[in-house]
Amino acid sequence: QVQLVESGGGLVQAGGSLRLSCAASGNILSIYSMGWYRQPPGKQRELVATVTSSGNIQSADSVKDRFTIARDNAKNAVYLQMNSLKPEDTAVYYCYFDRVSYYDGPYYVTKDYWGQGTQVTVSS
Repeated sequence: QVQLVESGGGLVQAGGSLRLSCAASGNILSIYSMGWYRQPPGKQRELVATVTSSGNIQSADSVKDRFTIARDNAKNAVYLQMNSLKPEDTAVYYCYFDRVSYYDGPYYVTKDYWGQGTQVTVSS
């Protein structure tokens, strides 16, 4: 089976930086896309940034010049470097792995996975 483990959230002052990490465990064959979503208090979950296996990146306009996403295929991991943080970046951040392929016994499986979420709080 596959599990995603996130780390790196916390409390930071406006203008500060944080780096989020998310790694998948298990005998993974491939992962199509890795990314980050966030859910601000009282709001719906929204896309932050994603990166495909070929390196194509999609990111929200609100974070384009401040956040950088990167993936390490050898470690089945994705990272989000967040700079110049603003109070409006406060949210629970979730990593999301799209189309994770692996063998479960004799069966070839492809599934999507979410991380457990990590709180990022930016104080003004």
